[in-house]
Formats: sequence, structure tokens, C-alpha cells
Amino acid sequence: MIVDVEAIVAATERAIRITNRPVALHEPLFVGREWDYLKRCVDSGWVSSVGCFVDEFEARLAVLCGTSSAVAIVNGTAALHIALRVAGVEPDDEVVVPTLTFVATANAVAHCGAVPHFVDSTESGLGMDPQKLKGHLQRIAVRRGEALVNGETGRPIRAVIPVHIFGHPVDMEVLTAVCLEFGLPIIEDATESLGSTYHGKPCGGFGTAGVLSFNGNKIVTTGGGGALLTNDVALGRRAKHVTTTAKLPHEWAYVHDEIAWNYRMPNLNAALGVAQLEGLDGFVAAKRALARRYDEAFAGVRGVTFVKEPKGTASNYWLNAILLDDESGKARDAVLQATHDAGLLTRPAWTLMHRLAMFQGSPRSDLSVAESIERRLVNLPSSAILGMNDVA
Repeated sequence: MIVDVEAIVAATERAIRITNRPVALHEPLFVGREWDYLKRCVDSGWVSSVGCFVDEFEARLAVLCGTSSAVAIVNGTAALHIALRVAGVEPDDEVVVPTLTFVATANAVAHCGAVPHFVDSTESGLGMDPQKLKGHLQRIAVRRGEALVNGETGRPIRAVIPVHIFGHPVDMEVLTAVCLEFGLPIIEDATESLGSTYHGKPCGGFGTAGVLSFNGNKIVTTGGGGALLTNDVALGRRAKHVTTTAKLPHEWAYVHDEIAWNYRMPNLNAALGVAQLEGLDGFVAAKRALARRYDEAFAGVRGVTFVKEPKGTASNYWLNAILLDDESGKARDAVLQATHDAGLLTRPAWTLMHRLAMFQGSPRSDLSVAESIERRLVNLPSSAILGMNDVA
């Protein structure tokens, strides 16, 4: 049976409880001290990459994510790039990433001159499947000295990047065990999961390094921005150095000790971020309330499953999603058209990374689950404002 498209539109409208159209997929919410902090920043004259708000933003992020340090960076892609570089990824290495992710994950690997190696996801949580990863590595990886090498390409496999898709945490306990077995560091792409937890521990602090994004569509925004998180003090210190053009501290001299990047977040953006972090708990509560309403609204719609947080996790539900069943998946585009016609700005999953022209030659495992998800997934309007009445 093909799903009732109009029933999906009606269920979405019941959940969001507003009549104004259009309803964005995800928009920022500014209800705190954003204007106050921005004015203070402008009045101080310190609007670039040095200032009190950068320091405060980094300190607050480290506390929120349970890490020893946080480095504020211009965007999430740059943060991923630096995390990979300081973790030792070099040109012609391979880095394992899920094919179901935003393009920034794979692009950051390519920015290092490395090659993304695509693996499959789980249908339940949408993130990287640790068990399939283990089986894939057992089949293709060989140990040559201290390096784990892809026996099919001859390239070293240098790291693994799990992505907490739409805020739903990956099974980090199992994934960590797999990565320890094969000697692979984890670079945790937590760009969508600020405020999510795995067995009570905040996302972003599980790997060698973690990465956040504060793009305008994220749960907390700095306009554009990102951060690198780590519990390795030396690695955090190096990340800060190479994102500040590798300039050696001096009262007036400009001496740089290596080729590096100008990737630091401006104080102006950090001022916005500090105010946004003050509202994070409320944003998460509102988005979880909205998710509960979606779950209830879609419970009676045949052929549709609302995507819930995996067991043992608490998701920030950055983007809510439904999965159509295999037969109803044929109607995905009809669902997208009907919701857009109703002023509900839904979207499909990202085009899988291995389908993009620049990555079609990249190594990969069996990707059948991700390919099925891609055909059947629809993201729903997920702005925090839609759930605020339930937590006010």
C-alpha cells in the first residue's frame, strides 16, 4: 500500500500547531541577550579573532561537552579539517566516513589531500553502523608495521569519523571498541548534536577530537562558526596554534613557525554564541517536546515510521525525520511536493556521498542500508520555536 500523502501533511500540521506559512525546516531563535552581547562587543572595538567572548564561548563549550578544551573556529568544515590534520591525517591516507552525511564531512577529508572511505549506517539511528564497519575492516584491512592499510588500494586507513545524524548519537561504546581493535582514532562529527547525550555523556567528547557547527540552521548559532573539542591538552594547544596562523607569541614581532590557517572565530560571532548557549537547555527541551508531538501525530499513519533517538541516548532532535516503508518510499517525492504545497518546508536526505561526482571513485563497503534510507527519508520542520509553548 502506498502511503496516504494527505495524512502525512495533516499529521505534520497537527504536530507543529501553527497556521502561519511557510514553516521553515529550521530557523534560529533569538530570545536571550544576543543584542546586549553584540553591542558590548561592538562598543569594545574587539570584533575580530581576539576578545573576551571568544574566551568565554570556548570555556562554556568545554564545560557543556565535558572536554578539557574547546577551540572556536570559523565553521564546522574548517574544524573538521583541523581535527583531522592534528590527529595525523596526511595526503593519500584514507578516512572512514558514513556515506549518509552532509558533504562537509567528506570535503574535510579531501581538504587534507586524503580519500574518504564510505561505510554504511543503521536504520534505527541513521548513524555509522559499528558492526558492519568491523566486518568490512576485517575483510579489507591489513596490518603493515604500525599502519592499518586498505589491502585493495594500498593506502593507510588513518581515522574514523562517526556523525550523529540529525542529533541522534551513534553507538559510541561499540564503535570505540571497534576502533581500538584496529588502532584507529575517532574524530567525532558532533556538528548536529550539541545538547545530545550518549548514556548521559555529552556528544563531542568521545574521540581524539570532536567537532561542532554553529551554522545558522543549527540548534545554537553564531551565524557561521564551529569548534574543535578535545581532552588531549597538547592536541588542543596545537589546534589553537595552527588555526591562528601559527604565530609565535610576541609583543610586536610577526614570526610564524609553520604553514597554517587563519581559522579562528571572530569575537563578534562568539558574542552571539555566548547568548545562544545560555538558551541551549530551553532549545533542547522545546525540540524534544516537538519530537514527542511528531511521534504522537504519526503513530496512526500507515507506512510511516517516526525516527526516534536510539536506546540509551537523549537526542537534541536537531532535525525530525520520518521514514516511509519500502513500498511507500515510491511516494517520497509526492510527499515532498504536497508538504511544500502546504507551506511546510520539508526536505529529503542528503545525496549520499558516494553518488557525488567527486567521490564516485572512493573506496566503500556495502551501502545498502544508507541507500534505502536515502530513498525513503523526509525531514520535517524542526525549529525550536515550534515546541516552545510546551516548555514555557
